[in-house]
Amino acid sequence: MEQQSNITHKYLRPKKKFPNVWCPGCGIGIAMGAMIRAIDGLGLQKDDVAIVSGIGCTARIPVYLDFNTLHTTHGRPIAFATGVKLANPKLKVIVVSGDGDLLAIGGNHFIHAARRNMDITVILVNNYIYGMTGGQYSPTTPVTKLASTAPYGMIEQSFDPAALAKASGATFVARGTVYHATQLSRLMAQAIERPGFSLVEVISNCHTQYGRMNREGSAVKMILWQKEHAVPATVASKMTPEQLEGKFVIGVLHEAQKPGYVEEYQKIIDRFRAADEEKLGEVVVSG
Repeated sequence: MEQQSNITHKYLRPKKKFPNVWCPGCGIGIAMGAMIRAIDGLGLQKDDVAIVSGIGCTARIPVYLDFNTLHTTHGRPIAFATGVKLANPKLKVIVVSGDGDLLAIGGNHFIHAARRNMDITVILVNNYIYGMTGGQYSPTTPVTKLASTAPYGMIEQSFDPAALAKASGATFVARGTVYHATQLSRLMAQAIERPGFSLVEVISNCHTQYGRMNREGSAVKMILWQKEHAVPATVASKMTPEQLEGKFVIGVLHEAQKPGYVEEYQKIIDRFRAADEEKLGEVVVSG
């Protein structure tokens, strides 16, 4: 336990607004710890990594981390991350934010970054609600569940972020939970290491807003719910749809190989540079 604690604190900014802004028992701190251990396990240096977020509870993560960080405008972290990656392709660029920030106002950026196969890793902490701004429903709030903007129950169908990423063109898609913290760290490491657009959806708890309004109990009870309802992908592949009813699948959900946007963009740059050098050579010879 002491070794793990030392790893975590190695990557935190000293004297940076501690204690943190999250409610006691919030799963976001577990997600942050899993991400830190993933980065440390890959042997990446702090200056090799850029972490970008938008607005919301999860989006506060970069405030505490001693990497290159950007805390950007609402719904725009993927747009900023795209610019960072194109400006410095050597960086490992990680977007970490919540379901509201990434899938509501940021939904178009999410879809098109996956379509382009932009070489960034998106860690989407899904607690089914806007936690920081008052408990409004988000694109992942389940049907019938309550929110401050759905006091009589949610009537809109929710997004499945993993399915959306896969359909949009992502080359690596995984899902974990804050209960399964060790597995979550492994999934994040796989996502960060792979080229192309990678998504790790993290099922987390918001007991202060979502849990309170839906009478789902304490942080401990909500995290234990994750244990009881998560099914490993290897097990789920042998189950019927009826057996999976009310459950969700964790682990690696999708892997594919295809050219990445950064790689293809560099080919265009190289082609034009070669053409310019050839023209320059012709001018020198003729002169």
